Amino acid sequence: MTATTPGAMRRTLLALTLASAMTVLGACGGGSEPATAPIETASALPSASPTASASASAEPTAAFLAPLTGMPVDQAVTRRPLSVMINNFSAARPQSGLTHADTVWEILAEGGITRLVAIFQSQTFDEPIGPIRSIRPYLIDIGEWYGGVLVHAGASNDALALLQHSGKADMDEINNAGAYFYRSKDRKAPHNLYSTQDKLYTGAHKMKYAETAPVQPLLQFNPAPDLTGNPEAAKVELKFQLSDYKVSYDYDAATKLYARSINGKPHIDLNNSQQLAAANLVVLSAKHRTYDDYGRLVIDLSSGGQAVLFQQGHAIACEWKRDKGDVIRLYRDSRELAFLPGTTYYHVVPTDGGFDSHVKYE
Repeated sequence: MTATTPGAMRRTLLALTLASAMTVLGACGGGSEPATAPIETASALPSASPTASASASAEPTAAFLAPLTGMPVDQAVTRRPLSVMINNFSAARPQSGLTHADTVWEILAEGGITRLVAIFQSQTFDEPIGPIRSIRPYLIDIGEWYGGVLVHAGASNDALALLQHSGKADMDEINNAGAYFYRSKDRKAPHNLYSTQDKLYTGAHKMKYAETAPVQPLLQFNPAPDLTGNPEAAKVELKFQLSDYKVSYDYDAATKLYARSINGKPHIDLNNSQQLAAANLVVLSAKHRTYDDYGRLVIDLSSGGQAVLFQQGHAIACEWKRDKGDVIRLYRDSRELAFLPGTTYYHVVPTDGGFDSHVKYE
């Protein structure tokens, strides 16, 4: 990936923030080496007009917005994201670090168990991230949509072929970056592999990966969507494949977040015991095909299809599309849908059985 100069990124983010007045746009430890990639401070926005400044009721405009969440931040975030493959097998739960992710993707791996791709960028924290597992070709795609360093432990044969000699920003505990991971004694392998932001950014620096990257293209964010006419969806239930592996969300009107559970139990972050939650839930249907006796999958994340966006206790039926080099975007009546500022969870379900067999809400 071609690096972008900090100055260019700063100008990009400043222009982004200025454009957000009406609609907010938003989408490397040890030794003497830098522990984290830079978080640049961009130039301040022009001062508000005297009339706006004098109004006691006027809310201050955020100088900077996180590219992947649309949330206000103190400095312009230009460091390259980390795209981490997180183990979601029952023995790996509860995982660590997910409450700090900007975006999380949940998608099937082999055997009906899902894997999580957690994108970390805007928040800095010291606690563990993991357990970390292997990567697949479609997981490479998701991680690179955000310009992220790919973080994983091993790969399927097809994924390994894509990564070897590719020049991709890839940190593999098995093949090239073992020094930047560690095993916990509290769990049995393979469900005990972890790292930290500090270790991963230090490793990325030593491996000479670009430390800043354009988080492009950015998404649309709208803090006050008009949900009139959309059905209520305070409870959401998802089924990927296994009948005893159900994900559910309950909307909390006080926090305006959907709290996540698995098989009826709160899904928490081991680091802080907080229940995972998101402002936006996306469920999209994609074609799945098994191509070997082990059950490895090809998942079509390019052709588009049926989707639903959940926000503030409502369901918005829509469709998803993705152009080459772009992220997945949601549309309704040919208009791109905006996200609420905050964390977004994506869920990719098979087309088999029809969309309604995988998602229910009320």
